[in-house]
Amino acid sequence: MSEHTIIHMLKTFIMLGLFLIILGHSLLASSHFQEHLTINGIIISAACIAIGVLFSLPTKIYLTILLMKLESQH
Repeated sequence: MSEHTIIHMLKTFIMLGLFLIILGHSLLASSHFQEHLTINGIIISAACIAIGVLFSLPTKIYLTILLMKLESQH
């Protein structure tokens, strides 16, 4: 895979991670969701946030290292 394809894929994972973090937070903040799915709703919200962090943080670190390497080559 080329570096541009990897960069595009990493940016997609970052956006997906941020979306999942926002989704999990909005589910936790929604009182309507918590009324219907008491503990299961909290588990679903926490899982969304955890998966979002998993997608978001390591890809940012790798993307930063990759961009620094590309910058040093030019």
